[in-house]
Amino acid sequence: MNAPLSTTSMPAFLKLLAHELRWNIVTLLARSDRSVQEIIHVVHEPQNVVSYHLRQLREHHLVKERRSAADERSLYYSLDLEALRVLYLSAGAVLHPAIGSLEVPSDPQQWPRPERPLRVLFLCTHNSARSLLAETLLRQMSKGRVDVASAGTEPTGIHPSTLQVLTSLKIDRTHLHSKHLDEVKDQHFDYVITVCDRVREVCPTWPGASECIHWSIPDPAQEEERAQAFADTTAQLTTRIRYFLTVVERIYQQHSADTTQQ
Repeated sequence: MNAPLSTTSMPAFLKLLAHELRWNIVTLLARSDRSVQEIIHVVHEPQNVVSYHLRQLREHHLVKERRSAADERSLYYSLDLEALRVLYLSAGAVLHPAIGSLEVPSDPQQWPRPERPLRVLFLCTHNSARSLLAETLLRQMSKGRVDVASAGTEPTGIHPSTLQVLTSLKIDRTHLHSKHLDEVKDQHFDYVITVCDRVREVCPTWPGASECIHWSIPDPAQEEERAQAFADTTAQLTTRIRYFLTVVERIYQQHSADTTQQ
């Protein structure tokens, strides 16, 4: 005799995202951190409505808020992609075990080789910690499939703790150096990612870039528990870059498919 079919309740986070406005907010935050004013501008809803739905997302630990280092009156909201992924895969596993397993991303060495690698630029104020860590992590994690650089508006040299992190991760830093934005301002980049609120305020766009992305990450060099701060920053950047690479992988695969069809 067959076992009776059982039913399960829809996961709470799926019900949460079923609301159109909350879905639009999550979609917006999936690629870049945003301020309330920016979200309001895109979704065309009043501030009290947007704030209410942001609070709902925060209470379910899908969205985080952080006060801007450039203007303490402003808050940046970011989507916790790792939390969303865990919930998503858990919900998928309820439907079928195979849906609950996903490698993010696949091995870059298995990606199609594009005629021209994507170029990515990381920007922060001092180009001493966050942007340099992001540069080296993306270069390593993409296994050279992404052409990456970093710069700052007020470069101060590589922070000693940055060097310690790179040494602990056994990342080659032979050619790494802190440089001014002027050194790269005339170069083309497909993606420009600001990892500093102050730079984001003065450099919100980049001529010719396909997309400008902001990751609101505090400066670990300004934290009292510096070693922990650098470890946390490295972990956050690793997660962000891992998900960013899924975007790169899709672009490379699509480019390969388009080339094959020609």
